Amino acid sequence: MARTPLLEQQVMTGSLILNVENLGLTSDQFLQLCSDNRDLRFELTARKELVIMPLPGANTSRRNAIITTELTIWARKDGTGITFDSACWFILPNGANRGPDAAWLKRERWDALPAEAKEKGAPLCPEFVVELMSPSDRLAEQKEKMEEYMANGALLGWLIDPNHSTVYVYRRGASLQTLENPSTLSGEPVLPGFVFNISEIW
Repeated sequence: MARTPLLEQQVMTGSLILNVENLGLTSDQFLQLCSDNRDLRFELTARKELVIMPLPGANTSRRNAIITTELTIWARKDGTGITFDSACWFILPNGANRGPDAAWLKRERWDALPAEAKEKGAPLCPEFVVELMSPSDRLAEQKEKMEEYMANGALLGWLIDPNHSTVYVYRRGASLQTLENPSTLSGEPVLPGFVFNISEIW
């Protein structure tokens, strides 16, 4: 019987973190790394740690699709911004390369980017981000990532833990809000009129 490579074994049970500080990994090289290894997801922290993650399982992918679809439907009606799925990553002001599961960005900020930046990692932090936890994710690590988004310019963030039917709501200038088994989530005031029926993904 063929053995699963050690790297694959580790990644299947959660993320693997490698220190690449001395490699001087550029954004272009990071993009190439992602392109060459499409069966994995990558992020680069501000401390120059390469985070290697497995692709989401079927149920996580289904939930991601619901979130992104509902956000996109609202965004098209609202017209003031655009949405992104987990395939996009953003280069935050602190230098981290992050790929939230869903994000929303004001249209004028997107339009102000040069064409080249739109084809690579966008050098900014979106106003709204969503992280959807998979069974292998660690809550403390995901909370740290959400705090990083907020510190780098996000105005609203949802950390969704479907396994415990819990949502952690991050708002600029407000205390962390923990919602136990909510039926809906409001995007006010950052996303006016957006109400997500989260019971669809429980």
